[in-house]
Amino acid sequence: MTPGARAAAAVEVLTDIDARKRPAAEALKDWGLSHRFAGSSDRAAIGNLVFDSLRARASAAFAMGATSPRALVLRTLVTHWRLAPEEAAALADGSRHALEPLSEAELAGLRRELPPDTPAPVKGDYPDWLGPEFERAFGARAAEQGAALARRAPIDLRVNTLKADRDKVLKALRRFEPTPTPHSPVGVRIAPAEGPGRTPHLEAEPGHGKGWYEVQDEGSQLATLLSGAGPRQQVIDLCAGAGGKTLGLAALMENTGQLYAYDADTLRLRPIFERLKRAGVRNVQVLPPGEREALAKLAGKMDLVLIDAPCTGSGVWRRRPDAKWRLSPGMLEARLAEQRAVLDEGAGLVKPGGRLAYITCSVLPSENRDQVDFFLARHPEFKLVSWPELWERALAGHPPVPSADGSAETLLMTPRDHGTDGFFVAVVQHSG
Repeated sequence: MTPGARAAAAVEVLTDIDARKRPAAEALKDWGLSHRFAGSSDRAAIGNLVFDSLRARASAAFAMGATSPRALVLRTLVTHWRLAPEEAAALADGSRHALEPLSEAELAGLRRELPPDTPAPVKGDYPDWLGPEFERAFGARAAEQGAALARRAPIDLRVNTLKADRDKVLKALRRFEPTPTPHSPVGVRIAPAEGPGRTPHLEAEPGHGKGWYEVQDEGSQLATLLSGAGPRQQVIDLCAGAGGKTLGLAALMENTGQLYAYDADTLRLRPIFERLKRAGVRNVQVLPPGEREALAKLAGKMDLVLIDAPCTGSGVWRRRPDAKWRLSPGMLEARLAEQRAVLDEGAGLVKPGGRLAYITCSVLPSENRDQVDFFLARHPEFKLVSWPELWERALAGHPPVPSADGSAETLLMTPRDHGTDGFFVAVVQHSG
């Protein structure tokens, strides 16, 4: 396919997403099935253009004066794919499979720069209704933080120390030019592709099949490390999902003690069994999903309760940019209720002197510090442990970067400040 045909295909997919209100991944899959002539490089390029257009939807629409998929794709070719306005215009030549030629207004939109007084949600490419949340979290840096969440993310891997070390994984993946992650001692990073470039499928590599590593953002790795899990402890991952943090906890525990994995959703939990086997994990007991009687037997016995709470996912917009435009106030309210319920549930499992780690992949204060304060008001037997103290214990050094929201008690990591996805971590300790 020509570059012009790829651009036209991206417009077609975005039009489908708008019309049917469905995830971008589904629309791209259906497009590929109905256009089997497109090669893998074509599909990758079209997918990249679709996701980049969604990442920058607000700023592109503002500059172009239009919200149409065509306007978004054309502007994205300039702002994210680094084409000159004239180069982007040349792709729309009206030939077969290409877009129709640009109007003077469209060409002016490609050349337009955002003025200094552009609203923060536009410059930061996040929904306008979340403006107060971003301002509360970041103040004058709200637009910068949002813009960082609107760029492509690298591929981060967590080395499974039960089977390998970082040097071994770096060597095995050397053709992808991997580097150690800046903060996690068990992380490996591969830079994102640019423009139409294809992202390597690292889960198809032999090292993954051997259980040497798992795909996991560095922020998620750090959240697990800061929980303080260690050998011979009694630990539960209360919202285990597919088991990413469960695997990290098992490695920290060195396959000793007892680690329980629980999730209320059967489908979310299903992949965990294969992942545990591949990683060589032997200290995990997967509890029956949704059966709270099994949890009741663990009441007051856990050294650590880890809660990777259900949330809006605002911290992973780099990877799921379509999700930010589907998010609604009602969806946020539903997540807040779920978070309060799971925090209360987790509190009852902590033994005297034990800890509860609350983690979200969100940057919104209502899901983060507000929930911690709400929890502490209901459970005065718990006290916050400052995150710099946790960092020094887990990573044997002083934190190199402050929390993105300036807090000295809880940690908010962001792409702008830490190079990670957006992750929030708070650890509270039972005073008994």
